[in-house]
Amino acid sequence: MRKTLVSHGNSAALIIDKPILELLGVDMNTPLEVTTDGKNLIISPVHDMARGKKFRAALEKVNKKHEKTLKKLAK
Repeated sequence: MRKTLVSHGNSAALIIDKPILELLGVDMNTPLEVTTDGKNLIISPVHDMARGKKFRAALEKVNKKHEKTLKKLAK
């Protein structure tokens, strides 16, 4: 996918398509780390460790509560 920068005030902005944001679990409140290796621009979401723990706990709870249904759906 090729992109071009767009003008945003006195700065340049890169528009990131919604499917890419969803794939990465990024929303408007996700902090992003912008780095470079000297040739490439690297934009990475900064994931909070506490957020990850909460997500895994919630996922485990859902899996335990809906185990039978999820197994049926997997067939």
